[in-house]
Amino acid sequence: QAQLVESGGGLVQAGDSLRLSCAASRHTVTVYTMAWLRQPPGKEREFVAGVSWNEVDTYYSDSVKGRFTISRDNANDSVYLQMNNLKPEDTAVYYCAATLKYGTTFWGDFRPWGQGTQVTVSS
Repeated sequence: QAQLVESGGGLVQAGDSLRLSCAASRHTVTVYTMAWLRQPPGKEREFVAGVSWNEVDTYYSDSVKGRFTISRDNANDSVYLQMNNLKPEDTAVYYCAATLKYGTTFWGDFRPWGQGTQVTVSS
């Protein structure tokens, strides 16, 4: 059971930026594909961004492409999500997650995930 703890969420205005952080248990970040998922209020959980274990490949949903950047620091077992030009539709609980399935962008393929951090973007 990997432990994933997210932080960095908050309340911001549209157009602002936030950087989310995920602290993971040992080996999780090193050998797993890591991702950020989110669940908007009243909606289903969805994939946001992912990065392969060797950092060769990154994946982004169309809604965040060009605005969000995922990165990982395997040495420190950490994953980050830089979110720029935030929009009200980005409002959601954001989760850090891991999977051994290479190249997937389906949120259900990622287990486990963390407790989540709330991001609220006002217009």
